[in-house]
Amino acid sequence: MPDASPILDRPGQGRLAHAPADHPPVPRARIGVMLANLGTPDATDYWSMRRYLNEFLSDRRVIDYPRWFWQPLLQLVILTKRPFTSGAAYRSIWNVERDESPLLTVTRAQTEALAERLTRDLGERVAVDFCMRYGNPSTRERVRAMAEAGCERILFVPLYPQYAGATTATANDAFFAALAELDRQPAARTAPAYFDHPAYIDALAASVERAYAAMERRPDVLVASYHGLPKRYLTEKGDPYHCQCVKTSRLLRERLGFAPDEVVTAFQSRFGSEEWLQPYTVEEVARLARAGKRRIAVIAPAFAADCVETLEEINEEIREAFLEAGGESFDYIPCLNDDPAHIDALEQIVRRELAGWI
Repeated sequence: MPDASPILDRPGQGRLAHAPADHPPVPRARIGVMLANLGTPDATDYWSMRRYLNEFLSDRRVIDYPRWFWQPLLQLVILTKRPFTSGAAYRSIWNVERDESPLLTVTRAQTEALAERLTRDLGERVAVDFCMRYGNPSTRERVRAMAEAGCERILFVPLYPQYAGATTATANDAFFAALAELDRQPAARTAPAYFDHPAYIDALAASVERAYAAMERRPDVLVASYHGLPKRYLTEKGDPYHCQCVKTSRLLRERLGFAPDEVVTAFQSRFGSEEWLQPYTVEEVARLARAGKRRIAVIAPAFAADCVETLEEINEEIREAFLEAGGESFDYIPCLNDDPAHIDALEQIVRRELAGWI
């Protein structure tokens, strides 16, 4: 398992002045801020990938097919093959130096940067840590550690700008389940989606402006590629994800001052045979190339950190589809990661949600 040691420190514990001699030590009261991302396998070998994919694809928020149908298919078919292909994809982008996925590296860096900002003027009253919905460090482990370190209040921050049941809701589910195991529960809040937060839009726009300034020629189109969802999640369940993605793209386009036809919204990472949100990114970039758009740039506004879906799927598979269809120049604009403008946005969101606690 890669090094995922917690950032959470432990201030000294002491006995209350009025407490009897046999009273257990009581940690200093603190407020916790827990960042949460999707997750990562511990390694790229078959069994590590199988454990991770089994946890992910067994989540009823992610795949809602009846268990009697889905679990035999998952255990006997999908998990016999997919760990090999997914492992190869992860190996192509793996952080070899730290022996961990880029998602883990970036999420740790984001947490450290945010912790530095918050403790600069709030001191040890605030503790900042991170967890993963799937894999390690687990939500259960880090929430318990935060409570044991004296956090009497916890703000849980899913790192998903746009809300979806398969991302934000399942992260919150894991948080609430972790709280349910505690004898002494801290007060809790969850941060809402921030798809239209001005600082988030500004950070996205700044990343596009920097990327465009470094290019020899301006791209014909900016493709905003979001992770996909089955279309019925929108039409049958009323999931707001699609609408929030479209609004993020519109706000980004308006902030950049681009014409309507200069920004295209598309959805990637389709899984299974049913219809997902469209247009599909891999097909849309090919269509753009055939329509004469020879130069495109791609940004992934739904991802707070670069991961296999951006570094491998966008920068390899989707790039290849565009070039094979006749495109000439493909530029991937990295996720916001631990860029200072992104940390600015996260800090603003966290401080807003901590109102009344600090």
